[in-house]
Amino acid sequence: MAEGIVLALIVGVVFVNGWTDAPNAIACAVSTGAMRYRAAAWMAGVCNLIGLLVSYLIGGRVAETVLSLANFGGDPHAALIALFGAMASIILFAVAVWWFGIPTSESHALISALTGAALALGGSVSLSAWGKVAAGLVLSVALGYGQGWLLCKLLGRPLSALREKTLGRFQIFAAGGMAFMHGAQDGQKFVAIFILADLYARGRYPAGAINPRDHLAVLLLCGLTMALGTSLGGGRIVRLVGSQMVRLGKPEGVCADLGGAGCLLAASLLGIPVSTTHTKTTAMMGAGAAMGDDRVDGSTVGGIAFAWAVTFPACFVLGWGITQLAIRV
Repeated sequence: MAEGIVLALIVGVVFVNGWTDAPNAIACAVSTGAMRYRAAAWMAGVCNLIGLLVSYLIGGRVAETVLSLANFGGDPHAALIALFGAMASIILFAVAVWWFGIPTSESHALISALTGAALALGGSVSLSAWGKVAAGLVLSVALGYGQGWLLCKLLGRPLSALREKTLGRFQIFAAGGMAFMHGAQDGQKFVAIFILADLYARGRYPAGAINPRDHLAVLLLCGLTMALGTSLGGGRIVRLVGSQMVRLGKPEGVCADLGGAGCLLAASLLGIPVSTTHTKTTAMMGAGAAMGDDRVDGSTVGGIAFAWAVTFPACFVLGWGITQLAIRV
């Protein structure tokens, strides 16, 4: 019974990830009128699924980093309790912040909640894996912003010279690429946790590397769940990011999508878990800043940055606290 609850919670987290993270991929295309929201959401869902499947065919290095992050000890039942605490924490935090329409990182929520849950059991965390997380935090913000700014400076004028219909097609393509990379980057993390929980539920503790290609059913389940979450939610976040945070035209939107997708591709190939939310949102900020005409709303950016700042401590405390309670029940 407990095992089923944990696996159901992980599926819930995957759904919430598609619901709250993926809207960033389509924010530009929707806000500029290149696509209607519903069509864009379904396109993003399909691209998420394809991105997840392709990422495992070429290696799944991000999943390896996530699996090495925390050591829950040698008791599979206790480890399952810790995963329960971590997943419950992510859902509570993500839904609470979504209510205000703020895009947060389920990747960072996952990492901090897993860390808190592991330490609540008396386990340990990998400093090398956390080093990659820290590098990914800097990479997603700095490179996302920088690529959005640079591409807008280089391509903004040539893109503006295109016919409106052609430019719209470019933006749809770029948004699809961003959604593809969201599935490839974030999907790996949650598939890895699902496989881990499935092993714990069978009373097994992984003795070596896990090959996700041996778990095709899990890949499909997580990919379809993320796609469903993407298609059903996210309107609040699209409005905040695409209309309130920064005002972009189609040329700048294309540059932001390409910049964000490029950053995610580099991180995925290096096995660095980064935040899709941070990457795409800062790429949009960079593209807006490149226009030099106050397109970025500072107060909205401040609210988003505050939510990002509290993600690590809030999810760590929730993961630690819920795991401690679950142990005692």
